[in-house]
Amino acid sequence: MSLYRFKSRETGDLVMLKPHGQRILEILGKDLTTGVLQPAEMSAAAEKLRTAADEEAAEQQRLKDEALAKGEVAPEFDPVSLKLRLVPFLEMLQRCEKAGVDVVWGV
Repeated sequence: MSLYRFKSRETGDLVMLKPHGQRILEILGKDLTTGVLQPAEMSAAAEKLRTAADEEAAEQQRLKDEALAKGEVAPEFDPVSLKLRLVPFLEMLQRCEKAGVDVVWGV
């Protein structure tokens, strides 16, 4: 399975499995093969990611509640939520924004 490697001069490399790294880049509307996230973009990017994680959690809860209300078995989702997967990436963005350095990536 392919990996995404997010790099900066401020932090160590952040390595993610391709589906998880790709999901982050899709939420941000960034190129999936290689790219740069500049410090000026990082606050807005972090907010977009947090919003997507909150929306995913709310949708999953809605689907569970709906199934239980119908007497059906609640659907199961990935036990590692988007919100949890984002923690190291959001920390990287915060540190890089503060230091004024880019985050770059590639597959």
